[in-house]
Amino acid sequence: MTRRTFDNPADHLDAAREMVESGRPALARLLVEEAAALTSDPVEAERILSEWLGPNREG
Repeated sequence: MTRRTFDNPADHLDAAREMVESGRPALARLLVEEAAALTSDPVEAERILSEWLGPNREG
């Protein structure tokens, strides 16, 4: 097993894609939420959440 480092939002989104592909949607959601939280631009953070979780997501 390879140990990963998560240095930026893109790393979290890459890992989220892997979680989706391996059938782990709950982990993917957590990674997406963390990616958005680490994003300094609020507009970009909202875009990430909307793109991944949909516009009608629960808060």
